[in-house]
Amino acid sequence: MQGGVIAYPTEAVFGLGCDPDNEHAIQVVLDLKQRSADKGLIIIASAVKQLEAYVDTIPDALWQRAIATWPGPVTWLMPARSSVSRLLTGKYKTIAVRVTAHPIAKKLCEEFGKPIVSTSANKTNQPPALTVEDVYDQFHEQVNCVVSGEVDTQSKPSVIRDLASNKVIRG
Repeated sequence: MQGGVIAYPTEAVFGLGCDPDNEHAIQVVLDLKQRSADKGLIIIASAVKQLEAYVDTIPDALWQRAIATWPGPVTWLMPARSSVSRLLTGKYKTIAVRVTAHPIAKKLCEEFGKPIVSTSANKTNQPPALTVEDVYDQFHEQVNCVVSGEVDTQSKPSVIRDLASNKVIRG
C-alpha cells in the first residue's frame, strides 16, 4: 500500500483502507471521509495472528469469545497496545478489530502481510458505497486504487461488540 488509500469490497459495503501503521495514510482516510479522529477506525485481518501486534494482553477466554465469531461480520473492541496510533483508537483505549470472511478483503490482508484499516467508503452523512461506481461517485480520483469485486449479501455494516462487557455497541 506504500502509504496509499484503497477502496475494496467487504462483507456489507465497500471499504476504504490503508496501512494501520502509517499515520499519514490514516489521516488521509479520515480526511476523505470527513470523519473526526475521535471516533477511531476498524482494522480487519485475514487471521487472528495478524491482530496480535495491535491488541494488548487479554485473557484466553476473551480471545475465544471473539474467535468464535470469526471469520465474519463481528467487530470486537479490544484493549489497544500503547503503540497503536490514536488515529485508530480515537478517544478510546480500545481498538476495533475483525477477521474478515470476505475473500477479496481477506486476500488483501494476506498479500499485505498484516491488517488493513477498514471503514465504510463514504463521506460523513452519505450512504456507503456498494459498488465500484459508488466509490468513484464519492471519491473520484482521491483513492490510489479501487479493487473490483462484489460486496457480500450482508445487509448492514458489521456488528460491533465490546469484548470486556460483551455489549453490542452497534447492531
